[in-house]
Amino acid sequence: MSKNLKKGKETILVVDSDRAVCQMLEIRLPMAGYRAIVTHEGRTALELVEQKTPDLVVLDAVLPDISGYEVCRQLRERYRVPIVILSALSEIKERILGLEAGADDYITKPFSPRELEARIATILRRTKDSSALSSTPPGTMRVGQLQIDTNRQQVYKNERRIWLTYTEFKLLELLFEQAGEAVSRAEILEQLWGYAPSRQSDLRVIDVYVARLRAKIEDDPKNPELIITIRGFGYVAQRYTKVQEAMGA
Repeated sequence: MSKNLKKGKETILVVDSDRAVCQMLEIRLPMAGYRAIVTHEGRTALELVEQKTPDLVVLDAVLPDISGYEVCRQLRERYRVPIVILSALSEIKERILGLEAGADDYITKPFSPRELEARIATILRRTKDSSALSSTPPGTMRVGQLQIDTNRQQVYKNERRIWLTYTEFKLLELLFEQAGEAVSRAEILEQLWGYAPSRQSDLRVIDVYVARLRAKIEDDPKNPELIITIRGFGYVAQRYTKVQEAMGA
């Protein structure tokens, strides 16, 4: 870990089998204003997340002990910490594997350190913005049996809590904030990840997240009623009823 770091800085855990990548990020991240912790092994990363509670994890897909995707899945089962996967595997199927494991973003190697820093800043800014909302009077969007508390970032269906990742919730919130209006895949990408699509695979990321979200909130994900596909464009969410009281914990 870098020395002489002031309290209050966000902590970034870097998990990468490439020691050169770790050394580079261990230098650059503090220069960008973050506290950096590095490890080369997945099992150590799982322990560090519990011990150090980092604000974000940068995770290599290929690790010497266990798969980075498996680390991602285990983290996602227990924590809401944002995860950015780094991988030398650029095929769309690899990107989908990462997102299905619960990653918030996926960057292929070789990568630009500035691009990674920009992605980290975007995700952490969204996290801060969401935390700031918790002090405002809670409100609930109700769509059939689905209830969405936008301030507490909690979702219930038939009074049962549905656990969403940070990015899944932000996608749900974005679509329902524009309920009844078609939202393009490009707009979703820019709003949630902070960058414009440069290739078709960037837009495919949105389809993966929508599919994951449907699997959790729809009665029949293969015949969705809450989030409808606009073929060749994007998605539209069903209109909702606004409720001003908070839901139960």
